[in-house]
Amino acid sequence: MAAAPEQPFTLSVPDADLDLLQKKLELVRFPDELEGAAWDYGAPLADIKRLVAHWKDKFDWRKSEAEINKLPMFTRDIEVDGFGALNIHYLHQKSEVKNAIPLLFVHGWPGDFLEVRKMLPFLTAKSADHPSFHVVALSLPGFGFSEAPKKPGFAGRQYAEVFTKLMSSLGYEEYVYQGGDWGHLLGMHAVTHYGHKNIKAWHTNMPACKPPTFFSHPLVFLSMFTIPFSKSTKAGLEHTMIWRKKGFGYYMEQATKPQTLGYGLSDSPVGLLAWIYEKLVGWSDSYPWTEDEVIEWISIYWFSRAGPAAAGRIYYEMTGGGAHDTWQGTKWTSVPTGVSYFPFELVRLPHAWSHTLGKLVFESEHEKGGHFAAFEAPEQLAGDLRKMFGKGGPAHGVVPGKNGYD
Repeated sequence: MAAAPEQPFTLSVPDADLDLLQKKLELVRFPDELEGAAWDYGAPLADIKRLVAHWKDKFDWRKSEAEINKLPMFTRDIEVDGFGALNIHYLHQKSEVKNAIPLLFVHGWPGDFLEVRKMLPFLTAKSADHPSFHVVALSLPGFGFSEAPKKPGFAGRQYAEVFTKLMSSLGYEEYVYQGGDWGHLLGMHAVTHYGHKNIKAWHTNMPACKPPTFFSHPLVFLSMFTIPFSKSTKAGLEHTMIWRKKGFGYYMEQATKPQTLGYGLSDSPVGLLAWIYEKLVGWSDSYPWTEDEVIEWISIYWFSRAGPAAAGRIYYEMTGGGAHDTWQGTKWTSVPTGVSYFPFELVRLPHAWSHTLGKLVFESEHEKGGHFAAFEAPEQLAGDLRKMFGKGGPAHGVVPGKNGYD
């Protein structure tokens, strides 16, 4: 079956949608706040009032829209078994290097395809000193400007099918993969179903995994007995457990009752702003967010094709409504795997556990950066990909005929 034709995509939010947003911002009713609450109860009232005022009176969506439209964006129908055709939006930034490596970048929640934007100059640059990449960054189904599934059950296998069929439609039967957040978790599913044949290697900046067992990874399992003697490993696990206890409520709500939450997110731009802004600040490593950066980020969700509620359903579908973990249906493969460790990532597990993700061939540890590594530390993350896939790197030449150099 021939691939559906590619259509150029230009972002153009109707004036009526902008007018409605303005009215909603003008009619906002803020909650009260306890004295000295700061961040303990969630996004501070003063922050949200400041951002709402900026959104209403200063932020220029048309300026942001024009900048976004400078990116080479397209849409294409992708047939997904059991779900029909989904119209998928994606960025496709080609390198001038003939033998550039095809790279699929996959975002998560509360991210979007624009997270890759800062990395594009580094990834597509031509040099004899490092490899170059043809970069594809899609809006996940239900996110950004991609169509959302219309019925339940769209989970790991289906996302993996979208990835590989999209890359195949672009002429990339074989490619490499990079992701964090859901991009990491979906990468596990993608490699399980399409590893080796299509996905030749993959890289993650959020190496979350299940604890090793004696029968699956005996040496890694035995290494757990050394944890009490490692201050950094203990600190990482404590960091992870604090997040699980005090910062995991969003996950449980979206994994069990996303529709209920969706009414507030779809009707209130201020509610959407607070819901996501809390994560942007709390999950980054003291990143100096500007008002324009925050509001543009939120606007992608507010003006998204399927609406702000659709993106949260990924938590429900990937966990069966909270019935199982996100790794169900995945398996260890020998596909070359690379990991970047950032100090303010949400999940900081013993580095040895990364061997449970796949055939670990590359590791890199950074002194600065958080959950949104592509946005916070683009040069560092791109540098890791250059090292992993460049000459002398452990995954150099994994895509036949596409080694990243002329």
